[in-house]
Order: sequence, then structure tokens, then C-alpha cells
Amino acid sequence: MAKNKAVYQRPRGTADILPGESDLWQKVEGVARKTFSEYGYSEIRTPMFEDFNVFARNVGETSDIVEKQMYDFKDKGDRHLALRPEGTAGVIRSYVQNKLFGPEYSKPYKVFYMGPMFRYERPESGRQRQFTQIGCEVLNSESPQIDAEVILEALTFFKRLGIKHLRVAINTLGDTETRDNYRQSLINYLEPYYDQLSEDSKKRLYKNPLRVLDSKDPEDREIVKDAPSILDALSDYSANYFESVKKILDDFAVDYVVDNEMVRGLDYYTHTIFEIMSDAPIFGGGYKTICGGGRYNGLIAQLGGPDEGGIGYGIGVERLLLLLKTENEEFVPKPSLDLFFVSVDQTADNFVFKLMQPLREKGIKVDKDYQGLKVGKQIKAAERRNSKYFIVVGDNEVANKQVELVNIDNDSRQTINIDELLAQPFEFLR
Repeated sequence: MAKNKAVYQRPRGTADILPGESDLWQKVEGVARKTFSEYGYSEIRTPMFEDFNVFARNVGETSDIVEKQMYDFKDKGDRHLALRPEGTAGVIRSYVQNKLFGPEYSKPYKVFYMGPMFRYERPESGRQRQFTQIGCEVLNSESPQIDAEVILEALTFFKRLGIKHLRVAINTLGDTETRDNYRQSLINYLEPYYDQLSEDSKKRLYKNPLRVLDSKDPEDREIVKDAPSILDALSDYSANYFESVKKILDDFAVDYVVDNEMVRGLDYYTHTIFEIMSDAPIFGGGYKTICGGGRYNGLIAQLGGPDEGGIGYGIGVERLLLLLKTENEEFVPKPSLDLFFVSVDQTADNFVFKLMQPLREKGIKVDKDYQGLKVGKQIKAAERRNSKYFIVVGDNEVANKQVELVNIDNDSRQTINIDELLAQPFEFLR
């Protein structure tokens, strides 16, 4: 009796991106690359794992990412490593290590990235444990124009994808003076509610009380709704900076709201922070963030570099694709061929096989049957693969080197010479 073979399953919170689906990923990535390039960005690729402290000390020891979600491990050399949970910290580490702040490099230094990130959290629609981010960073800069430009760049990208009805929320976390003042006023407000706070918020109250504002606990949410606003604690510099950012967004007619409860999920943010959200039905009600980011002055210095500012954002690609499929179905590509050869017998099949290579070298997407199917089923295969044309090849076609090119959409036909097809295929395969 034969033993049952094990059928292995992919790990929970991961996904297989299959042929067809991957075409959509590539198209979205292509739009992103074009948009980033037009805004002056170049691609950077950093490791998928880093020293644990690159994230723990810079993403923030009080963040959910570090406390609950990070995949970390000891390697065989007893080094404490972590799979990257987000893109910014690794980019900053690379920026500092490679001394990209030197005088020979442009200022600001603009980079973008695309790749997998890892967080141990409950999987849900559009959110996986291995997920993909598209993001950008603008380094060694502090300018309201840069802050506004980053938001405009993200909106341009979404516009090119055909995504509409987005909500832009912005806030400021101010400078060091602002945060010091606000931290104490927030502690003063929360202390009387200490016993009612969730365990996570109790731990964070004195370490980083701003994290309490980001709590998802319903009772915490009720407590913080009347908390003092950081906008009331802004230093003159921070207030003027934020007003300048808003003025630029107004000049470009960006429809935004100021959300003074928004703090984002990472500890390194300062000054401008923002989220771009959608309330599309695919997300099950309420606004879901598809892009978020902000300024992080001080992060570069924390990783050993100069005291320079930076700003960036990340887009969750899985959630973006869910939105794209409902907001702009026409954008979703369908795999297709230019030409499908149908062979009557083995002699014709051998002849066809030799024709395909020179056509492919000229940029023609061409294929044939490899299973020995009957002619009718081969034609059906051409239709299933969305081929624009098919050609049936038999003894006469091999002998005369003339074939009938059939347009699958309208069944129009034309007789062409094989040598002419090979020489100028785009003349016929339009």
C-alpha cells in the first residue's frame, strides 16, 4: 500500500504570487519606477535582514513592531539579527555606512526601494506576515517644500494607477522642544487614568506617552479622545514649519485634513507625518491606510551619521493591489501572445519550432502547443492565451513557405510569406 505523500502548505501569512498576478505586480512597479525617476529618485536595495539594533533602537523599543511583531533570531555566529519590518532604518544604515552624505553626493539624497518586509501579526485581507513595500526616502534635507513634494509624489503615483477618492491626513510631531513639552503635558493628562489603561499603555506611559495615542484598545481610545493636542504645544519653529507645508499643499489644491491624534506607528518621526487612506468597500468599511510616512530628523544621527533630516513613506503593495482591482479594473493586465502557431503534424511542428526563435529575438511574443493536441484544441489554446493571431502550418505551408495569418478577434485573414514575416514581423502582427 503506497504511503500518502505530504502536501506542504506555505507558511501562514505568506502568499504565492502566481503567473498572471505577477504581471500586475510588474506593471505597478513599472509605474512606481517611472514616477520616482521623474521626481529625481534612484533605486537602493538593502539586505532583508539587519543587526537587531538597527530596528530596535531606531524603529522604537516601545513600538508594536519591536515589542510584538519583529522576526528576530540568533545566527550560527550568535549574532542577533532581525528580518526587516520596514524599509527606512535599513536605508539609513546603508546611507551612513556608505558615507552617502559626502560632498560628492547630491543633496538632498533621494532613493526608493521595493521589496519584502516581515512582521508577525494577524493576517488579514491585504496584510500578510511577509508583505511588500514600495517606499522612498529623501535624506540630508529639512524643507517644507520637500515634505509637500513627497506627498505630491505619492498622490501622482496613485493618480497614474487610476485610484481616486483618497483621504489625505497630515499632522506634525514638532521638534525636540515641542515633543519635550508635549510629553509632560500628555503624562499629566494620562496619569489619573493609569489604572484604566491597557497593559501596553501602562508600560509606554513614561517611556513614550505618544504611543498611547496610537493604541487600538477601545478603552484607551476613549481616554485619549480628550487628551491635549500636540498642536497646542508646538514651538514657534514647528508651528511655522507646519504652516508652510500646509500652504504648499493648499497651493496645489490637495484636499487634506489635519488629524492631531495621528502619531504613526514608529518612534522616530518628527515634524510632518501623513497617511493616505481609502474607504473602498473591499476593505470592509472605514478608512484603511495604503500609504504612510513622515519626517525623521535625528534618525541619521542615531545610526552614527551627521545630524541631518530626512523624510519618506511606505506603501503596502498587497493592500494597494486589492484597491486597484476594484478601483481600476482596466489597469489589470491580461497575459497575452502576439502569435500562436498551430501544427498539423510532427513535420510542421519541427518547422514551427525553428520559426519561433528568430521571431522572439525580434521582440515577438510567440508560442505553440507542446502536447500534440489536435488542430481544433490548439486553436482553442491560442484563444485561451489571448493571442492576437494564429497560423495553422501543414505540409503545404512547409513546402510553399506561405501561411495564412488569422486575427482571433475578427477572424480576418491574410496570406503572407514566411521570409517576410521573419524579416518584418511587426508589419503583420499589429
